[in-house]
Amino acid sequence: MKSCNAMKDLKDHTREELREIFRSLGEPAYREQQVFRWMARGVESVGDMTDLPARLRDSLSEHFAFGTLEVEREQVSKSDGTRKFLFRLPDGQKVEAVFMKYSYGNTLCLSTQVGCAMGCRFCASGIDGKIRDLAAWEMLYQYTACLAKTGEPVSHIVLMGMGEPFDNYGEVSKFLHAMHDPDGIGMSYRNMTVSTCGLVPGILQFSLDFPQAGLAVSLHAASQEERLAIMPVAQAWPLEELIEACKTYTERTRRRITFEYALISGANDDDAHALQLAELLKGMLCHVNLIPLNPVSDIALAGSSRDRAVRFAETLERKGIPATVRRQLGSDIDAACGQLRRNTL
Repeated sequence: MKSCNAMKDLKDHTREELREIFRSLGEPAYREQQVFRWMARGVESVGDMTDLPARLRDSLSEHFAFGTLEVEREQVSKSDGTRKFLFRLPDGQKVEAVFMKYSYGNTLCLSTQVGCAMGCRFCASGIDGKIRDLAAWEMLYQYTACLAKTGEPVSHIVLMGMGEPFDNYGEVSKFLHAMHDPDGIGMSYRNMTVSTCGLVPGILQFSLDFPQAGLAVSLHAASQEERLAIMPVAQAWPLEELIEACKTYTERTRRRITFEYALISGANDDDAHALQLAELLKGMLCHVNLIPLNPVSDIALAGSSRDRAVRFAETLERKGIPATVRRQLGSDIDAACGQLRRNTL
């Protein structure tokens, strides 16, 4: 596999850039479509693009890198069949992705960065900080590799793995466009969800660029003081500003927003917190996804009990806020919410 340090990877080019490349080579316009389709399938080398002339494949291989992801390890949950994949990237860095089964279809949870810069106290992904952004093709190849390994169809993707998607907005946008492109995966935007810890500029831009896609916001507290104690992002974008951005999102898109709320035992999970959260979200087009905090080594926080989570949800429902308690998939293989990290074990 060629190093991406020496030459720009062919997959890093937009469709418009690919058209210009083939135009400069005197090739017909349809070459761009051929190459894009191969890349969307997760092809591992230019040489595998069998409908291209050999001379063109040789030329592309000479002038462009073509990195691929390697599945270094796969784990399967004994309790629910969730599968977690550890990928080695062309530069040796590692990320994780998770395949999950639901009644409505299979979902892939993909990473957008190596590590994370947001520093949320309860999340394993940010323990070592952010190493680098992922390229759009590295997100796409997580998808194609997981499909190849599982042999099962995927109806939904969620960008809820390692990293903060809106801290890598440009590449995430390219990835979403490739997933939606009929020459790519052809997935509806309505089957894609992007999660953010609360980057207000990203939320506002996303509402304009992808009004049909889903948005999930990691809230985890109903007051600025409590949110700031566990989520440093609240310093830059306080809770009041975040909620206003979320209201703008729903007004622009007419789509329900999902608020993720990790229940931390003794910290944010009693009846008073539930009532405070209900007051904060009153009148909003939203749904609250309650997540008993999953255990993470190196983090001294404990999750709430299932009974406590159900009571919290019932309190929200009585106040008119739709809420559910998320199934804890893959926790036995550290594949659940907040557990993904650059696992090198």
